[in-house]
Amino acid sequence: MKINYQNYLLELVKNFNDKPSLLLHSCCGPCSTEVINFLKDYFTITVYYYNPNIEPLSEYLKRKQEQIRFINEYNKKNNAKIAFLDCDYDHEEFLNVSKGLEQEKEGGNRCPKCFYLRLKKTALTAKENNFAYFGTTLTVSPHKNSTLINKIGEYIESKVNVKFIYGDFKKKDGYKRSIAYSKEYNLYRQTYCGCLYGKEDNND
Repeated sequence: MKINYQNYLLELVKNFNDKPSLLLHSCCGPCSTEVINFLKDYFTITVYYYNPNIEPLSEYLKRKQEQIRFINEYNKKNNAKIAFLDCDYDHEEFLNVSKGLEQEKEGGNRCPKCFYLRLKKTALTAKENNFAYFGTTLTVSPHKNSTLINKIGEYIESKVNVKFIYGDFKKKDGYKRSIAYSKEYNLYRQTYCGCLYGKEDNND
């Protein structure tokens, strides 16, 4: 039976008496918009920009700056306190996990390796910094396999011992709202997921 992960999340947060800390992996500013807006009422959020898959470096930096700009503008406009945690651009890590999978199409066997890399790093960082939960914005995209991402998060939770927030943020027009937010904040919307392998797919 297919799990509705967004309903699962709603069941979780309705029982909260306070706002636990959440380290939220974000792939980019546009994807983070609706996810942050939805989660801010339930969690104390720190956005974690760990994306060693993005290349070239200029693209990585452009997306990071848009992420920071969105958080700053969103905080001012909504009297919010979303925090940002940066990290090193460790592109070699992505190259290592994708070795031998360079010819895979986007959505193929390379992508789960990339999801796992980023989510595990997020979980380990969450544990090191005493966050109650870790999560990701990845499921807001209609191009991402939400079931796969949630299963990876579940597996990492069992290994790292930090709670994972399940979700499928594209549900209930979440993706449409992320597009609307991107227009409202005039965010740069990239034309490929991040790695140049995926960009080549989009240029076919």
